[in-house]
Amino acid sequence: MIDAALSELKALLGDRLVTTQADRDLHGQNETWYPLTPPDAVAYPETTQEVSDILKICHAHDCPVVAYGAASSLEGQHLATRGGISLDMNRMNRVLQVNAEDLNCVVQPGITRIALNEELRATGLFFPVDPGANASIGGMTATRASGTTAVRYGTMRENILALEAVMADGTIVRTGTQARKSSTGYDLTHLLVGSEGTLGIITELTVKLQGIPEAISAATCRFPTIEDAVNCVILTIQTGIPMARIELVDEMMVRGFNNYADAGLPEVPHLFLEFHGSENGVAEQAEMFGAIAEDFGVEAYQTATKTEDRNALWAMRHKSHYASASLGKTGHLMPTDVCVPISKLAEAVVQAQNDAKRLGLTSTIVGHVGDGNFHSGLAIDPTDPDQMKAAEEFTDALAKTALRLGGTVSGEHGIGLGKMKYMTAEHGAAVALMRSIKAAFDPKNILNPGKMLPPAE
Repeated sequence: MIDAALSELKALLGDRLVTTQADRDLHGQNETWYPLTPPDAVAYPETTQEVSDILKICHAHDCPVVAYGAASSLEGQHLATRGGISLDMNRMNRVLQVNAEDLNCVVQPGITRIALNEELRATGLFFPVDPGANASIGGMTATRASGTTAVRYGTMRENILALEAVMADGTIVRTGTQARKSSTGYDLTHLLVGSEGTLGIITELTVKLQGIPEAISAATCRFPTIEDAVNCVILTIQTGIPMARIELVDEMMVRGFNNYADAGLPEVPHLFLEFHGSENGVAEQAEMFGAIAEDFGVEAYQTATKTEDRNALWAMRHKSHYASASLGKTGHLMPTDVCVPISKLAEAVVQAQNDAKRLGLTSTIVGHVGDGNFHSGLAIDPTDPDQMKAAEEFTDALAKTALRLGGTVSGEHGIGLGKMKYMTAEHGAAVALMRSIKAAFDPKNILNPGKMLPPAE
């Protein structure tokens, strides 16, 4: 069936359907520990109509289709585990419309967040969601990404107004409008946001924009213990200071920065911060935070307003994945994340650290802790069965900790392959409803099959 689909797709796309081993292998790689999983072919569409035509062919021949953006997802979402087509969206990378007066723009899914903000620079506006990686906007939407600025500006869920998407049978649908709210019909826009390519292929997005702040100030500080740092975050959020970013790195993450980038930081817990607003507002926010931090034994509280200093700080933070991997011998990382209510953050972080020590694992913690979300990065050897067993025990314990504390097994990474086994524990009977939705949208199960939803028992 796949061969028949490939034959028709070749006639449709010509040399934009590629079956070389090198291209297939490129699209079968990932940023974490999953093995190489090449698709049968890679398709490079350039228009929504081409995506529609591709899906009509694949639907007719029961050929799996997996959307591919920047491949920066961490739970194997883009891997074609059942073969078929890797649908590379990177040629659909244009800004179609900027509506500056309405604070939104219309983009194609292949544009990356950095490229989008470069396009917007002259308008005085910016797209605020920053997951760290230079991910594609379509991929960020499909995985409901968030990141360092979510505490102030929200996640992708809050920043998508409308979508164009192609359904499994090739039908093109539009959801949402440029209006800031609506009371009409089911909210299909936000059903597709976070669906990880299992319900439809996103081909156009209307995203919210923000005005570039008049003033931006970054800061770093360190604390005697992880509990002090986390409790400082909790009180800061509860006090209502409008933090733009508030990032935690534990002592092992600092060791990773020192090892990977020669950062020269004392190996104790740190917070990385950013304040947005007017000149006076930013100064007031920084002063208020400093006063709170004093109660938790803060040391070396330093602010930076120069663009190059701020960029250097966040460049280091954005390299945490590779810095964590550098602490191991193989360069492989098993990353995981959870999100808990802010009042339970200290308990969850300390439990994660204790579990890593108990299991003899090298683990870092870094988090967008302003909204209760943190990541653990395990430097592992995928060929060592004992270490892999310990890593799986760690991720299982962390997921159970998050659920016990009223949280979720993922605040950012999503489900993909890695966290399907926790879906029933978190969602219970609602998983059956999710399966019904999947069956209604994709009755032949060709859209990213084998992801997100665990098999029915």
